[in-house]
Amino acid sequence: MIKLSVVVITFNEERNIERCLASVKGLADELVVVDSYSGDRTREICESFGARFIEHKFDGHIEQKNFALSQAGFSHVLSLDADEAVSPELKASILSVKEHWTRDAYEMNRMTNYCGKWIRHSGWYPDRKIRLFDKTKGRWSGINPHDRVAMDVGAGVGRLNGDILHYSYYEVSDHVKQIDYFTGISARMLFEQGRRPSILRMFLGPLFRFCRDYLLKLGFLDGYEGLVICALSSQAVFLKYAKLRQMHESR
Repeated sequence: MIKLSVVVITFNEERNIERCLASVKGLADELVVVDSYSGDRTREICESFGARFIEHKFDGHIEQKNFALSQAGFSHVLSLDADEAVSPELKASILSVKEHWTRDAYEMNRMTNYCGKWIRHSGWYPDRKIRLFDKTKGRWSGINPHDRVAMDVGAGVGRLNGDILHYSYYEVSDHVKQIDYFTGISARMLFEQGRRPSILRMFLGPLFRFCRDYLLKLGFLDGYEGLVICALSSQAVFLKYAKLRQMHESR
């Protein structure tokens, strides 16, 4: 049987972290939490679960998660966000894989809870993620804040039954605040790459996103919440480009 490190990054996550850590009880051989100097009860809660609590300056989502990987004592890791939890079915799948590890990484679906409702369409499900992997053969990559696990060429990836349960937003205002935060980061990354959106892209990008998520990805089946999600996702595309153009004009 392999030994498994569960790694989580946090910042003021007292509302979520207990649920996250409780879901991996009996699954993790080591709990590693890398925190960006929280001012709430995050540390107290993590240490009550026996987690190794490490404070580290936040330089970006990808950078922080890779630092967390470097702190894991075992090569095999399960990487979770503080607002995520492992479903009972997924926990059983991971326990089975611990007994018979045959791939370099395993992907699973992530299902998001939006203001109390589980979202099964709208481009949000199935949201396939590699979160269980051999850290000697993979690492966090992508463009902040949209991180992903990138495995080495030739690495074998399997699939697991069960879901990561993502408790993303308790209120619509939480979603709006995160859009403002994430679009700022995305615009900055695009600016540093020299990207500049045209007016046509600013118009068509949001329109395409709404039509894709609400119609093609069946967002209308998620009811009122699906409409809100798709409309705000469309707005996020526009805000990202608007902030990017403003950065160019300011320069």
